[in-house]
Parts: sequence; C-alpha cells; structure tokens
Amino acid sequence: MAAAYRARPGVAIGRPDPVADGQDGSRGAVVTRTETTPSAPAQAPAPGLRLTLGDAVLGRPGAPVLDRLDLEVAAGEILTVVGPSGCGKSTLLRTLAGLLPLLGGRLTQDGEPVEGPAADRALVFQEDALLPWRSLRANVELPLAIRGVARARRRARADDWLARVGLTEHAARLPHQVSGGQRQRTQLARALAGRPRAVLMDEPFGALDAQTRAGMQRLLVTALSGTHATVVFVTHDVDEALFLGDRVALLGTGRVLDVPRPRMRGAHADPATVALRREVLAALDGRSGS
Repeated sequence: MAAAYRARPGVAIGRPDPVADGQDGSRGAVVTRTETTPSAPAQAPAPGLRLTLGDAVLGRPGAPVLDRLDLEVAAGEILTVVGPSGCGKSTLLRTLAGLLPLLGGRLTQDGEPVEGPAADRALVFQEDALLPWRSLRANVELPLAIRGVARARRRARADDWLARVGLTEHAARLPHQVSGGQRQRTQLARALAGRPRAVLMDEPFGALDAQTRAGMQRLLVTALSGTHATVVFVTHDVDEALFLGDRVALLGTGRVLDVPRPRMRGAHADPATVALRREVLAALDGRSGS
C-alpha cells in the first residue's frame, strides 16, 4: 500500500496569546474552570522537534503496514492522524517514538536519524498505563526518577504538573481511587513533566465519555501552552481531529489537509470546517471500501 504525504508543514505554534474568552485558537487560549493557572516555567522550553519520514516502510519484519510514506511534521504544530482500523496509525506513532525500527527509508528529528526511544519524544496511550501501586504523584515522578532528577526537583515538578491538570488534591491517591478522566490527566502530566519536544498520542481520550473527552481536549490545549512541543495525535474521531489539529493526515490516502480554524469550538459550524469534515469523511469511507 503506497502512501505519499507531500504537503507543506503546518505553522508552528510556540507563543500562545491568551485571551479572555479563549476563542482565538491559540494553545494558550483555552482555560477550563477547574484548572489552576500554570506557574511560569523555570526555564525556557526547548523548541519542538521537526519529524520527517522519507520513502519509509513501516511495520514489522515480513508484515509491512505502510509503504513509501513521506510525511513531515513541523516543529511546534499539532498534526492529527485519522484513518480506518488497521491502516497503521499506532504503527506510525511507535515508529516515531523509536519503538519500531523502520523496514526501509528514513526517519529523522531535526535532520538527525532516529535510532531508538529518547526522552525528548513522549508516547501517550489510550490506556493510562499508570503503575497501580504508586500514587498519582509518584507516577508523574517516575520518568524523572529514571533520568536521575534529584528528589526535591522531581517532586516540585510533579506537583506543578498535577496542579496544572487540576489534581493537587488527589496527588497521594492510587490510580484505582480516581476516575478514568483523572487517570488520563495524570498520564498527561507524567508525559509533559519530562519536558519532551514531541508528544505522540495514541487515541488518549478514546475510552472517555463525551463530556470528559471534551474537557480533556481543552485541558490538552491548556497544558501544551508555552511548551512549544510538537504533537502527533491519533484519533478515530473526525471532529476531535478537526478541533485539535493544525493539519489532519488521512493515513492510507496520501493526503494531509490544513484545518481552517484549529482549537476554536465555534468553528465546527463554519462553512470551511463543514466542507473539510465532509471531505475527510468521504475520503475515509472511500478508503474503508477499497
């Protein structure tokens, strides 16, 4: 199956411009009522990674899933990825994370070959993947501890991120003592506490109810504010893809489309967004039936 993505990179988003009503579409513009205001970062965040796949063959030995894939993810953009089940969305993320080696072609970050996992690329799963015997705070601290961050620093960073996602009062609880949405907030805090330059998200909100899912979408935008991180976000939900993404990649069709008004809740009724939604659904229906 050939899939050639040759669209221009999206516009990087690195300097949020908060506004009172949260309707300008910038990462820093959406603030939920239940969240605490993020404290200023201790240091300037690193720029997002530019991820590039060229003539790439993805999958496992003897079982390629995507062939001759060309895709560039611009530094600081949110690229959403949609496609039918089995088209290679999760394979794409695991390859970008360095967990699956390429079967052919090339994968680079900022022009340098990706040769395996690295701390500057964080992977977020649909399942929260929290360690059940560790408190929420200890789960957020874990990757920092693995990297050798001093205890006081990792505790402070974990507490800061738990505050950003509205979980300060639950920091000492175990994962089974909180809701699914709160566990996903914890996973998000754990991923971002390590200050990654790219966040790779595999349907992280797919198991949540509609109300919780909408809240997590807003929280994600807020949490990314000022991080400059590049995001690749896989989803089955076309509306979610068109809300979050600067661009949407239709995996398996060879198309990457610009989103006219990303991260603006009122944009779903705009003629341009309605037309794009119709185009995406038609492309996915056509791919499913091929």
